[in-house]
Amino acid sequence: MSSFGIREVGGRVGAVVTGVDLGTELSAEIFRQLHAAFLKYKVLVFRGQDITDADQLAFAGRFGPLTQRHPLMRTAEDNPQVIPVDGEDQRANHWHSDISFTVTPSLGTSLRSVVLPPYGGDTLVANAEAGYRALPAELRDVADRLWAVHTNHAEQPRLGTERGDEVRRAFLAKRYEAAHPVVRVHPESGEPCLFLGGFAQRLVGMTLRESRPIIDVLQSYVRRPEHVIRWSWQLGDVLIFDNRCTQHYAVDDYDDHKRVLHRVSITGDVPVGLDGKTSYVVQEER
Repeated sequence: MSSFGIREVGGRVGAVVTGVDLGTELSAEIFRQLHAAFLKYKVLVFRGQDITDADQLAFAGRFGPLTQRHPLMRTAEDNPQVIPVDGEDQRANHWHSDISFTVTPSLGTSLRSVVLPPYGGDTLVANAEAGYRALPAELRDVADRLWAVHTNHAEQPRLGTERGDEVRRAFLAKRYEAAHPVVRVHPESGEPCLFLGGFAQRLVGMTLRESRPIIDVLQSYVRRPEHVIRWSWQLGDVLIFDNRCTQHYAVDDYDDHKRVLHRVSITGDVPVGLDGKTSYVVQEER
């Protein structure tokens, strides 16, 4: 194993960590440096990891309490905290922040490569904090006052297969809606960021038709290429990103080949806007 190091892979987002074996217990000092890098770079990647689900859970659990079970997605049979992200079930080729349709979106998400296609299947992660900083002052003033309703019914791509349709029906079987500030203050860094993504369906006080152009304009700043890391997976890769200030997209360009990642989520807190007001539930079915 090479010596410990953290190397930036983009000017706005992303770093590769070397010299760390996630199958072992990390020292307090190493984790302190990793946590600082997590806040700074938003996305950390570890290559050459030969670890189990238990190892992945233990590592992610250092960042905060683990999510016990996703409210809508299929989980591993032997551990409800692990989600097998299988291209035969669904393909999340839309920008989103994990479970932003709930009042407590994920703090962070860890992904581990299990089965990879011979080509394609990259993961894109965008820095929504950089997107906010790039806004013109006049547009920033507007965004600062907006709230958006996020729902699982906003955007759920169709896979067009029997298994995909079954998973899609399960994802849409219940309706979740939560209102979040469009500009969220990061609870640890204190930095503002655009909190939108594909689950943001409409702006509070506006119709769908009125909301869409404004959301699209704001989203365009998050998705700028200079704000995005595109990660090409290799077996042994483990990735963790800060869901509070990023959005991600799974590129659907691997045809009928198998692609499986194991996903572990860290439970987040209730988002807070610039005015100190907190997110709230609009609708939640049990």
